[in-house]
Parts: sequence; C-alpha cells; structure tokens
Amino acid sequence: MGELIVEENLYLTAGVHIGTQVKNKDMMKFVYKVRSDGLYILDINKTDERIRLAAKFLARYPPEDILVVAQRQYGQKPATMFAKVIGGAKVVAGRFIPGILTNPKLPNYMEPSVIFINDPAADSQALKEAVKSRIPVVALCDANNRTSYVDLVIPANNKGRRSLALVYWLLAREILKARGDIKRDDEYKYTIEDFEAPL
Repeated sequence: MGELIVEENLYLTAGVHIGTQVKNKDMMKFVYKVRSDGLYILDINKTDERIRLAAKFLARYPPEDILVVAQRQYGQKPATMFAKVIGGAKVVAGRFIPGILTNPKLPNYMEPSVIFINDPAADSQALKEAVKSRIPVVALCDANNRTSYVDLVIPANNKGRRSLALVYWLLAREILKARGDIKRDDEYKYTIEDFEAPL
C-alpha cells in the first residue's frame, strides 16, 4: 500500500476506523479486525483508497449536479461545508422530505446526476429515491451498513463528529485537487475544525 493522503495518525485520532459492534456481511471486506470487545475496526488503507476513488469520481461532475444528504446531527455541518467548498453542491442537511428526487411537483424537487449519502441507514429515504431515479450513489458506510444499493462505498465511522469532519474535509480537498482547482495540499485553506459539527 502506498502513502496515505493524510498521516495515519489523523485517521486514528479522528476515529475514522472505529466501526460498530454489529457488522453486515457486505462490509466484511473493509474490516481490518474485530476487537476483544466485539467492535469491528475498519481498514484505514481501504478508507484512504476509497476517498481518492470517490474524489476522482465526484470531480467529474459539475458541483451543482451533486447532492449531499446527511440526516445525522454530526453529519449536517460537514455535509453543508463540503457542498460549499467544492463549489456549490446541493445539500439536504436534516430531514429528507420524501419525493425530493421522485416528485417533480414538489417545490424542492431536484434532479442531481450523483448523490453522496452520509449513512445509508439514517438516509434510507434518499437512498431509495436515488435508486428509483437511477442516480449513482456514493456513501459513507460503517461496519453495520448494507451496501447493496451503494455504487461506491467509503468505509468510515459515519456517526462520530470528528470522523465525519475529517472525511468530508479530505474528500473536498481531494476533489479540488482532482479538478485542478488547487495543485498542492498547502493551497487548501480550510481546516478540519471548519467542518466539525458543534457539540
């Protein structure tokens, strides 16, 4: 495995690798080990690899064609910040009103080309509608998530405040690099704290 895009320590202190005590067989290929307390630990090399992959994939779309969805409390601020940093993606932070992707009569109806979901379980309505509308889905998936309808899985702790801040911050940076908006990491003017949800 080559160099990680950030120091391994950053992933570890943010708890990006801390999974859940429940695991779904879909996610087993991303699990590094099971701790003695039954907690599934995700493989950060795979998380890192998937962040790069997702960044390259999302960078191909104009920002306004990307929809970011996060219902979880700690996902809302990083999702909103991510949408802003990559140039104005659409975002639904908080409750996802049924029909946003399937009912053209709704005032907030959207037709994104791709959707980025914080948690397939918490954001199941958005996931269902994306699948129905044939919109490709990128999602942060924890050890307990089913991935059957996710096109690109990013294995990560999708519940932790610090973990979510780091993953969204990194993904936004890598998208800007993939698009050529910035050349080097030190040109990226945001900090992980900018993405962190209030306690």
